[in-house]
Amino acid sequence: MLSARAWLGRVLLLPSAGAGLATSRRGSSSRDKDRSATVSSSVTMPAGGKGSRPSSTPQRVPNRLIHEKSPYLLQHAYNPVDWYPWGQEAFNKARKENKPIFLSVGYSTCHWCHMMEEESFQNEEIGRLLSEDFVSVKVDREERPDVDKVYMTFVQATSSGGGWPMNVWLTPNLQPFVGGTYFPPEDGLTQVGFRTVLLRIREQWKQNKNALLENSQRVTTALLARSEISVGNRQLPPSAATMNSRCFQQLDEGYDEEYGGFAEAPKFPTPVILSFLFSYWLSHRLTQDGSRAQQMALHTLKMMANGGIRDHVGQGFHRYSTDRQWHVPHFEKTLYDQAQLAVAYSQAFQISGDEFYSDVAKDILQYVTRSLSHRSGGFYSAEDADSPPERGMRPREGAYYMWTVKEVQQLLPEPVLGATEPLTSGQLFMKHYGLTEAGNISPSQDPKGELQGQNVLTVRYSLELTTARFGLDVEAVRTLLKMGLEKLFQARKHRPKPHLDSKMLAAWNGLMVSGYAVTGAVLGQDRLINYATNGAKFLKRHMFDVASGRLMRTCYTGSAGTVEHSNPPCWGFLEDYAFVVRGLLDLYEASQESAWLEWALRLQDTQDRLFWDSQGGGYFYSEAELGAGLPLRLKDDQDGAEPSANSVSAHNLLRLHGFTGHKDWMDKCVCLLTAFSERMHRVPVALPEMVRTLSAQQQTLKQIVICGDRQAKDTKALVQCVHSIYIPNKVLILADGDPSSFLSRQLPFLSTLRRLEDQATAYVCENQACSMPITDPCELRKLLHP
Repeated sequence: MLSARAWLGRVLLLPSAGAGLATSRRGSSSRDKDRSATVSSSVTMPAGGKGSRPSSTPQRVPNRLIHEKSPYLLQHAYNPVDWYPWGQEAFNKARKENKPIFLSVGYSTCHWCHMMEEESFQNEEIGRLLSEDFVSVKVDREERPDVDKVYMTFVQATSSGGGWPMNVWLTPNLQPFVGGTYFPPEDGLTQVGFRTVLLRIREQWKQNKNALLENSQRVTTALLARSEISVGNRQLPPSAATMNSRCFQQLDEGYDEEYGGFAEAPKFPTPVILSFLFSYWLSHRLTQDGSRAQQMALHTLKMMANGGIRDHVGQGFHRYSTDRQWHVPHFEKTLYDQAQLAVAYSQAFQISGDEFYSDVAKDILQYVTRSLSHRSGGFYSAEDADSPPERGMRPREGAYYMWTVKEVQQLLPEPVLGATEPLTSGQLFMKHYGLTEAGNISPSQDPKGELQGQNVLTVRYSLELTTARFGLDVEAVRTLLKMGLEKLFQARKHRPKPHLDSKMLAAWNGLMVSGYAVTGAVLGQDRLINYATNGAKFLKRHMFDVASGRLMRTCYTGSAGTVEHSNPPCWGFLEDYAFVVRGLLDLYEASQESAWLEWALRLQDTQDRLFWDSQGGGYFYSEAELGAGLPLRLKDDQDGAEPSANSVSAHNLLRLHGFTGHKDWMDKCVCLLTAFSERMHRVPVALPEMVRTLSAQQQTLKQIVICGDRQAKDTKALVQCVHSIYIPNKVLILADGDPSSFLSRQLPFLSTLRRLEDQATAYVCENQACSMPITDPCELRKLLHP
């Protein structure tokens, strides 16, 4: 396949000398599934040409996006651009008028999407070009991830990377021929301007359209071949031991010994990697590599929790760190990060017993409960990185979260008694969290000099070192720091808040149900499990169509806090089903309410019907009908910021087989893993969640059965014993003795298990054989965690 530079140089007749280089500004490639913009371009054009600057008077006549529900599309509803939403109306216009389609994809909390909207889409001249010479289409990537994935595949294949905003030019038949990410409005020394790109593509469409169409077809054909994932001639998936070892070695080679994590910068949390390392530790815990895996994961989680990527004042985690030290983050907060990190920190607590990790997990959920929760039980998508430093000012990234020394001194002036030197609460606080008069942000991270004097809170010293430095009592210092954080939190409430993306996505709500359910189960907190239950009820009430059995992808918050839907509804994609099914399975194990397990089974049946590839194995990302017209129908094949829906589905199928004994789900699991064999062989580190499931499939799944009454104390004691231990390869089943119950009908052997002396009794079953009955939680712990 031609590179973008070579292809565009040939098709658009551009000189190869002086090519614009792809550069990144606090962003990351979409290969990491990062939701931040990357500044890169697959279009290489000569410098030159000037255009008008954006109009100083905002255009207040709405375009047709004003009728949409998406917060992102509504942000563009007053652009002087004749925007269309993705749909047949736009495609018909392009075919009728023989115009190329300009497709622009982003999301509402994307920093560089905001930049391009302000610089280019509010520009009157650029707006006229887009409206007169192109059919311009705006897409919220979180509403239509299928559209995003197809054209991101093209951008990544023909340029040096990907990210958002993503801008792609298509033929009227939806085949891509030019693509890039962020473009500045005008030409610069190293980058071609957006206006120049538009003029050159307009010219080439008129003069060399046939060449454009031919090359577009050629690239599309190559992408089809390259993206195919199929069982082929393989009969079985690869060896789990081999894939496990290779995946661990690749992670070990990229591990940052000092600060944790697996890259220099930018550095991402990537919970799927931490989950793999915990699982690898469990199966290799008596080996040096097993100990190493545990240390890598725990150290990474501790460094993240101490770093600026964590919001120490308001809880929760930001999207990623722009530096190696986890210090200065990209300040966006996403629901899917909170959901997965809550689980990761809960697992770290199970493994280590260190309450540091459980406290972080509880903090994350405190943030979600307060800031990302709808009153009906659902969860919002994200909070923006940008906000005005003061009302009426232009938004700036991180303004809501940073502090000056002066602000902290004014908020915390009280003297600290008993210190070895004169000390105020503010001085103690600033020492512990690394604040300085000049600010603690490196000039290299602040090229415009906007952040001088600003500080990101990051734990510079342990509680013990801070205590020793001033000769104080540990508990006294802990209390002072806690009070200081609370005062900053109250003061921060008076600042202009970042934009809230109040769109609710089934997939991310499913992840959040897991976050609450797993953390609540591990910590024995029914309150958290209740939040998970309310989240599942919200999904069933507002995002599930009873008549068709299908999930809806999105719903929205109305003006009065009501729940609204688009018309027609946006139906669910593979990840919506996979993540919701996972959430329901986790909720069943946490609550022992079999209704959630029953719904999970029904949704899995629907998923199989809508997405399963009966010829090649594995699941397509979108329904065939929904993706009609797109040049590719893809299978999600990378565990990144979110796990691949195929990886999660493989594990769901394994668990469902354990809950029901249905052989067809195990067969599908094996078939899926076989279909992804080549991908796992080639780059196992790209699919750590799938490698983890491969290992579980080739081991023996434990069916842990508790015979007892759900509300009885002795039953709860056995259940809590199971939840306190890290056992990823198991299903937990409550057998209440009712032969007509849902699980008794699925697993007839449950009727043979009896309570011992009328006490709640546990059985651990493997390979169709069960242990002796156990009534003592301590004995059960010994059996499960020898």
